[in-house]
Amino acid sequence: MRIFKFGGASVKDASGVKNVFDVLQKVGYEDVLLIVSAMGKTTNALEVVIKNYFDKSPDLNASIQEVKKYHYQILLDLFEDEDHEVFLDVDSHFADFEYFVRSNKSPNYNFVYDQIVSYGEIISTTILSHYMNFRGISSQWLDVRNYIKTDNTYRDANVDWDITQKNISKISKKKSLFVTQGFVGSDENGFTTTLGREGSDYTGAIFAYCLNAESVTIWKDVPGVMNADPRYFENATLLNQISYREAIELAFYGASVIHPKTLQPLQRKEIPLYVKSFVNPLLPGTSVSKGEDLEPKLPCFIVKKNQLLLSLSSIDFSFIMEENISEIFALLHQHKLKVSLIQNSAISFSVCVEDKFGTFKELVKILSKKFKVSYNENVSLYTVRHFDEKAMKTVEKSKTVLLRQMSRETLQVVTKE
Repeated sequence: MRIFKFGGASVKDASGVKNVFDVLQKVGYEDVLLIVSAMGKTTNALEVVIKNYFDKSPDLNASIQEVKKYHYQILLDLFEDEDHEVFLDVDSHFADFEYFVRSNKSPNYNFVYDQIVSYGEIISTTILSHYMNFRGISSQWLDVRNYIKTDNTYRDANVDWDITQKNISKISKKKSLFVTQGFVGSDENGFTTTLGREGSDYTGAIFAYCLNAESVTIWKDVPGVMNADPRYFENATLLNQISYREAIELAFYGASVIHPKTLQPLQRKEIPLYVKSFVNPLLPGTSVSKGEDLEPKLPCFIVKKNQLLLSLSSIDFSFIMEENISEIFALLHQHKLKVSLIQNSAISFSVCVEDKFGTFKELVKILSKKFKVSYNENVSLYTVRHFDEKAMKTVEKSKTVLLRQMSRETLQVVTKE
């Protein structure tokens, strides 16, 4: 079986859905499991619904109707007959969504987030599966929550591999097209969980691992894995082949093409990963596979915007020792702050972090009781793998450098624009 993953940009409108059909016609769809994200910016729109819900905003209903209007317009553009059963199925999903919003009693933001935001994937895959059948490609819709089981760490759930393996192994071996949701799972009580933003790639890896898949293909609006994000760097170059090791390094440092957790399950079973263009599906794209000789021969640039540079120093000029660092990392973990860079000296300690869950200010209050705390907001972290002098000048040009760190292969620079 081959695993195909299509992201939100590929199904942002009716033309995108039609293009997925065209891609499958060109590359084949027998014995394929299709993993699909929410359409376009639906996840962002559902986050607005969640905000309005917790703020008890009068705009709550309007924000829900905006999500419905967007999807129904896509339905009307795809299906000639409004009596088609897809309308009933989508109506049913929205009814469940609105019922949850009316009846929920939990004050847990992360729990509510997962229950609401997952409807983006549920509805997008319902539309796509029906459209495939409508156009003559027989497809079977799967509710991923019946297959991927996790703990109850809402918004960043951990997979229970044993139960998940048993569930996924029950998928029929018949050579048909399956359509399911990325990013989503469920806990032991049946409540919806999510695997973290951009977790649809990870979903592909989970299914591939459990099914011993032939390959995983991530379909993007770029030709493949580039050595730099074309939005921020000129003359970005396609990397035709890279090793699992290099891809994991790039993902760890924040390369947006591949999700950091995606590669480990694939590497364990040596399942190749392809990153290809849904605009030009017959182009080879990038292949990620085993082999030390697949290292890029040119610098690879990664940039993470909207970071925070947190600097701590001892109040009494005493050394910051192992026990202090251990305590700091325990607090970072507790507040779910992702650390992208670390630098320390005898009496100071700096980390570049991403405040995904909005807990940074709370952490600063706690740390201020024991340390002198300073921080810079909205900084950018540039990482360059296989850097050279020219690459260093490129990332530092016309910027204020707040911190620089180098190893043999990797340069990291925190800058203020």
